[in-house]
Amino acid sequence: MKLIEKIIARAKSDKQRIVLPESTEDRTLRAANSLIADGVADIVLIGDATEILQKATSLNLLNIGKATIVNPKTHDKKDEYINLLVELRKHKGMTAEKAEAFVENPLYLACLMIKNCDADGEIAGAENTTGNVLRPALQIIKTIPGIRVVSGAFLMFTPLIEYGEQGVLLFADCAVMPNPNADELAQIAVTSAQTWSALMKDEPRVAMLSYSTKGSAKNELVDKVVEATKLAQGMNPNLLIDGELQADAAIVPLVANSKAPGSPLGGKANILVFPSLEVGNIAYKLVQRLAKAEAIGPILQGMAAPVNDLSRGCSVEDIYTMVAVTANQAIENKKNK
Repeated sequence: MKLIEKIIARAKSDKQRIVLPESTEDRTLRAANSLIADGVADIVLIGDATEILQKATSLNLLNIGKATIVNPKTHDKKDEYINLLVELRKHKGMTAEKAEAFVENPLYLACLMIKNCDADGEIAGAENTTGNVLRPALQIIKTIPGIRVVSGAFLMFTPLIEYGEQGVLLFADCAVMPNPNADELAQIAVTSAQTWSALMKDEPRVAMLSYSTKGSAKNELVDKVVEATKLAQGMNPNLLIDGELQADAAIVPLVANSKAPGSPLGGKANILVFPSLEVGNIAYKLVQRLAKAEAIGPILQGMAAPVNDLSRGCSVEDIYTMVAVTANQAIENKKNK
């Protein structure tokens, strides 16, 4: 069974409530229809039921009526969510009058549902920017205790089974933090390991990448990676992590034996943490094209509950897969509480 099939099967075995706030967007509705038909998740759509069902009928989507549809203007828990938002944001001057408009915004309502334990995760971004998706999530759901950084990882499925875990690697950060400092880079490493554990169910092996291996070059950019490695080890002493390493020393045992003898990774890293967003983004796109790898993500890391952002150019299949990924994150999140 392929990894993505395992992720979908795990989601089916412990169905989570996943909110799709972009409820009249064609690709989102098509994905929701298939997810309901396949029993991957309990789907929650935010919007006017008449409008959603009319759109579904026009697209010949027969399963949308089985979704839970929440009208942001008239649902039973509107006052409860208003009070919750006021409590969460009163230090920022939030009042009940101001809160009502936010509660009627599907992106805010989705996060309030998760915060109130009425849903387990959210997927959005097919028609909203990353900023619009992240803003309510950071304000309402917030980050994991001890983590201040949200980052974006990609699962890279390559045909080269000698690398990573039978050709599968996790790349981070490729989507959110432009130039993380050492502390932020350490948090990205730790949360990347958590993402790997949630989705892969085997041991994360984290390589902190640089253009230097074990002091082969001297520069403040190298120093940042060395410090980040130490900080990540302090945050999670049981984490199998090493750095600074060049990419070949991270994933090729023969090179690791030469350049980094004694490295606990031994050239078998399955998680690659890049020193900056620029490097990570370029790397994942090159691997995607040149190695004909399938890239799943960005998978947002560091949130107290799973919220994932889609590309506005996403396909129906992308949304389907990311719902399954989000469900797996939610399952692991509950297990760790």
